Amino acid sequence: MTSPFPTDVIDHAVPLAPSQATHAVRHQRTKVVAATQGSYDGLFAPEIEGISVVERLLTAFHACRLSKADSLAAHYRERLVAEKADAALIAAVEAGRIAAIDDARIAAILDFTTKLIERPIDGDREAVQTLVKAGISTPAIVALAQLIAFLSYQVRVVAGLKAMAAAEGAASAARRPEGAQHRSPEGGGLPKPEVININGFTNAVLDWESWLDTVKLEDATPEQIAALDEMSPTAKQSAYFLLLAHQPEILLQRSIAFNAIMFAPGGMPRAERELGATVESRINGCVYCTSVHAQRFEQLAKRRDVIEQVFEDPATAGTTEREKAIVQFSAELTLRPDALSAAHVQTLKAVGLTDIEVLDLVHSVALFAWANRLMLNLGEPIFPTPAAA
Repeated sequence: MTSPFPTDVIDHAVPLAPSQATHAVRHQRTKVVAATQGSYDGLFAPEIEGISVVERLLTAFHACRLSKADSLAAHYRERLVAEKADAALIAAVEAGRIAAIDDARIAAILDFTTKLIERPIDGDREAVQTLVKAGISTPAIVALAQLIAFLSYQVRVVAGLKAMAAAEGAASAARRPEGAQHRSPEGGGLPKPEVININGFTNAVLDWESWLDTVKLEDATPEQIAALDEMSPTAKQSAYFLLLAHQPEILLQRSIAFNAIMFAPGGMPRAERELGATVESRINGCVYCTSVHAQRFEQLAKRRDVIEQVFEDPATAGTTEREKAIVQFSAELTLRPDALSAAHVQTLKAVGLTDIEVLDLVHSVALFAWANRLMLNLGEPIFPTPAAA
């Protein structure tokens, strides 16, 4: 039987037609397209135990309503109706009356969703323990956290593509002016060897510990090992990835998306993708993600001036007009995806970004809307021990 739902949820939600330039640009990043849909399929697979498909769809509907992502909210509402979900529950979520839901388990799930969507830094250890007390197992909590984090990504990819599609008819206004910088500059080396510590953010190497039990390698299934191997050579030594390995198919698809977004050849220079990731992480308050991607920017660009500026205040950061535009677009997509417009895309194009570079930036920022919510809400960073005097 043919499913009544779209085979590519992103294309449907924007919507994008094959005749559009934005559709063609999006589908140049074939691995990202496939892994995004693969993540969606995995997150709503009936095989996930401990949290029902209806509970997951209620989470998605609530998250998209909070994010003012109307087309995605409509999609998840349709799926709830198709699953014959309780009409009173759908109505309560639609009206934002979460406090009126008398099912304590569903109320706990939706309260957790609200925290992660609206202010992810509020999803602390206590918030996770509320789910544990509601009888939700570690693998189910991992599935729920991955779902909410993925929705944050999905909302921002749709918002970015909508803005790109709206900008298609304004190509002349988006031409790069004579003399505009086509790339952010590379430094001639890092002039300051010391660690940066500004406003609680750092470029120091941090560790991370989980608030929940992680997969033990000696007990890992072949699927869990394959998902860890797909991510990186060091994933098996990471508490973060060993926790996410409780849901190996979701981790596998996320790993494919991560590597395709951050390392794909061509398009936006990798340093600028790292800059977008750093801005998103700084605004969300994810100290661990900010430190990792600040380091990667410094390694690639061989300078750290803009990182210091981002740590100080993202609203004024940037050493060139191109860099300032990248930082401001990243901040807007982080904070107000529903307000993103053609004008934001035109600003990027006016300082030299091509369509594929704009898409790469959208993906990079959206990816860290996903990553931040996992890092912030399933564990905490460990800072290096100060050296003895």
